[in-house]
Order: sequence, then C-alpha cells, then structure tokens
Amino acid sequence: LTVCGESVDLTLIDVPTFIYGSREDHIVPWQTAYASTSILSGPLKFVLGASGHIAGVINPPAKKKRSYWVNDSDLPESADDWFAGAIEHPGSWWTTWVEWLDQYGGRKVEPPAQPGNAQFPVIEPAPGRYVLQRA
Repeated sequence: LTVCGESVDLTLIDVPTFIYGSREDHIVPWQTAYASTSILSGPLKFVLGASGHIAGVINPPAKKKRSYWVNDSDLPESADDWFAGAIEHPGSWWTTWVEWLDQYGGRKVEPPAQPGNAQFPVIEPAPGRYVLQRA
C-alpha cells in the first residue's frame, strides 16, 4: 500500500484487530472485509453480522434483532471456508465485541461523579450548543 507517496507494509501491523463485516453489505462485501485477516498479523477476530452496511452495524443488543456468525477456529484463507465453520448467534454482535475488548482494555474504573475538574472545568451542559448550530 502507498499512502502520500510512502510505502506501508500492512503485514507489519500486529495490534489486536476486531474485523467486522455485514453479510449483505453492498459497499464493503463481507468477503472483502474478511480478506484483512490474511494481511494483518496481530491477534485477529472476524465477526459477520446479518443485514447490510448500516443496519447490521447499528443493531444494538436491546433490540434483539438480526444475528451474527462467529468461527472461533483458526482463520482459514478462504472467507467461504470461514463461513462454512461459523456458528450463527441470535441478536447483536456487540456483546461479542465487548467481550473481545475486555481482554485489551485494562481495568475498569468508575466514572467521575461530576464532569470537569480544576484543570478542565465544564463549559456548558451536554450536549452543548454546537449541536443546535445550523450549517
């Protein structure tokens, strides 16, 4: 890959990576998203969600809609081979994402009781007046 005239070797990226694809995505076909598993070299997890480009991604767990597929075996070279061994789960893929994040996120801490502090005082109540600005 070349970015701004500089060569980038994607195989050197070895950070933990969660790769998501939507089964009926017309913008990023899931097999194309899956191809990232053969390029990146860190700990990888691929999850396939039902539906298309938007609905599959924004499907929150509370809605109890749609489904997703996971294959916890090694990532085969072929997306079709991955899918053949995948197990479908009802609901949102978000719960699997949270479980995956937990192993890399460090310890959980309680949020502060009040926003802001002496160094960074609160400017105004959320969500802020900027959301009311018209372009």
